Formats: sequence, C-alpha cells, structure tokens
Amino acid sequence: MNIQEMQAMVGQPLTPSEWKLIDQPRINDFADATEDHQYIHIDEERAKDSWLESTVAHGLLVLSLLPKLSEGVIPAPDNIVMGLNYGFDKVRFVSPVRPGDKVRMCASVADVVDKGKGRYLQKLAITMEIEGKEKPAIVCEWLNMFVCE
Repeated sequence: MNIQEMQAMVGQPLTPSEWKLIDQPRINDFADATEDHQYIHIDEERAKDSWLESTVAHGLLVLSLLPKLSEGVIPAPDNIVMGLNYGFDKVRFVSPVRPGDKVRMCASVADVVDKGKGRYLQKLAITMEIEGKEKPAIVCEWLNMFVCE
C-alpha cells in the first residue's frame, strides 16, 4: 500500500493477531535471558502463596511478543527499505498473564506522520488481550519508523 492508503487507515481496527500461548518454560527462558528471576515468575510453589496465586509472565516478555504477533497484521508501505522499532508511549501492564494463558495483539493505526527524507512514523494503538479475560494484559502506543525509497 502507499502512504496515503496507510494514512487513510487511521482510526480503523486491524485484524487481530493469532493467539500465542504463554507457558512456564517460555517464562523461565525469559527470566534467564533477562536475569530477572523474581520468584513471582519462576517459583511456582512460592508464587502460589502470594496474592497473585501463581507465577506470572514478565510484562516485558508479553510486550516483546509484539513484533512476532504483528507479522501480516501491521500495514507497511510498498516501497519500504526498512522498518525500525521506534519505541513505545503510554505502556501499561493492566492484568497479569499466567502460564497457560494465550495472548493476542489487537491494534489500530493511530497516526502516520511524514518525517521527511522518505521516513514515516506510524503510531499504533495496541491492546494485548488475554483469551477469556475481560481486562487486557497490556495497552500501549507502539511507534514504528518506516524508511522508504
């Protein structure tokens, strides 16, 4: 699609991503990769006795799934040379994700700004849903920079 078509999508919901299972081995692997071994993530017995009543995924683990979940969902210009993760605004971890939960990304294009020199900043309004739960795991604004020919 061209930039004008992408700009015309502002405010429109995109197709939700596929569901992604969050299991304890994935949580443990993330704990090892980030060296965040807080017991609420990895110690199933101790976490059962906490107010959370089970282990929970790291919020940053769930957030880090966005690039994978966005494949085939996020609109990009046809003449793209590269896309860059430009950051996040207003990230909120609303509800814990527990082992066995499935999450998916729901998004809409919030803005597309011409930054000059073939660069376009796309802002996405993101809700990371938890299957079967009323409250989402995460709400945020995700910024992506497209460099185009």
